[in-house]
Amino acid sequence: MNSLLNVLEILKNQLDQEVNSTYVSGKLHDVAHVLIDVATGYYVEKTAEDAKDFFKKIDFLNRQMEKIQPALQQKHGMKQVVMKIMSQKIQQLTALGATQTTAKA
Repeated sequence: MNSLLNVLEILKNQLDQEVNSTYVSGKLHDVAHVLIDVATGYYVEKTAEDAKDFFKKIDFLNRQMEKIQPALQQKHGMKQVVMKIMSQKIQQLTALGATQTTAKA
């Protein structure tokens, strides 16, 4: 029974983390099985233990994404700088080619 309380606490915490959560009072008739939302509009029936494991994995993935987010932002910024420099170089080469073509004529 204590395990079920832990699973329900995890589920509650997951709901608390969502921005647009809606809370509805209810009673569980089958405490051994729960439905979990695995994607928009897709639900899977799992045992309480399996649901607990699922949410642990989701929590792990969320923490990993938070860890790599700064590095991704930095790399995106570096890409933007490289693209800007390449664009400037292309403009310079285009202008140089136009100048050389005009000088030959």
